Amino acid sequence: MAFVAGFISSIAGAGGAIVLPVLLWAGLPPLNALATNKFQSVFGTLSSTINFFRKGYIDLYALRLALCYAFVGSVLGTCLVQQISTEYLSLMMPYLLIVIALYMLFSPTITDEDLPAKISDKTFAPLIGGGIGLYGGFFGPGMGSFFAVAFASLRGFNMRKATAFTKPMVLIVNTTSMVIFLWGGHIVWGLAIAMAASQVVGARLGSNLVIHRGVALIKPFIVLMTLAIAFKLLVESSS
Repeated sequence: MAFVAGFISSIAGAGGAIVLPVLLWAGLPPLNALATNKFQSVFGTLSSTINFFRKGYIDLYALRLALCYAFVGSVLGTCLVQQISTEYLSLMMPYLLIVIALYMLFSPTITDEDLPAKISDKTFAPLIGGGIGLYGGFFGPGMGSFFAVAFASLRGFNMRKATAFTKPMVLIVNTTSMVIFLWGGHIVWGLAIAMAASQVVGARLGSNLVIHRGVALIKPFIVLMTLAIAFKLLVESSS
């Protein structure tokens, strides 16, 4: 399941929606399942980030400001989630994810061509980097899809570039959460290490497919995975 999650997550995000229910089904307590999932997912995201970077699809210098804001947002979100309930956010999220999926499906800006940016990097970094970073630390489902759509629609990136730039953003958010869980001693190490190795392989294969297939592959994957997460959250909220 970690291999499958790494493969899918490198294309469309949502790997946690695959792995976390499996860990809970296998009998891990919720906190240990969440911590173990964060650990193994970091290595899958790291694998795809390195692959995109080596092949010239990521400019880390251009991302530096957004990465800083994502880090700060993740710290605040992870601290905040320990203080307040996520009940209302859980109820709202499925509908927001459905809107994202419909936007991906019908928007003319989701293409393999670069388009003019609608906002500057200095505005994008705190608004999207910080905002989605806060959400990722606080809750998380669909974070990769949110970043990809934001890069494509607001910065005018083609979908290969948007997907590639999403990976270090997700990496910084999830690594921050992982370190907090690591500090608390909640990771199940034997399982986490084995899953991390499988994530690396799956993410490498998935990121290579993104590079070769572009929007023809990314768009349907994001739409399907975003709708799948929305359906899962709706089922959970009604049960």
